[in-house]
Amino acid sequence: MSINKSDILNILAKNYPNFLKKDLSKIIEIFISESKNALKRGERVEFRDVFTLDPRIQKEGIRRNPKSGEKIFVKEKKNILFKMSKKWTDKINEKK
Repeated sequence: MSINKSDILNILAKNYPNFLKKDLSKIIEIFISESKNALKRGERVEFRDVFTLDPRIQKEGIRRNPKSGEKIFVKEKKNILFKMSKKWTDKINEKK
């Protein structure tokens, strides 16, 4: 199941009827943009008791194509490491 911004907005609007939808939308935009900017700066983003996003740099170097055996030069690139909290992992894996 995936979720998008409009789904989050509808859930928040339903749970917090005193807030205007446009204000909730602005909060979501700020939240997402600040998280994106922090990752671009190389900072770790942590949502307590939910998950963390940690930027990692994959070094440049020579790699080998496993199918053909050909050696290829790969530039340095950034990856994001996603790690779910233990609390959420336990919730997802609990038996019903």
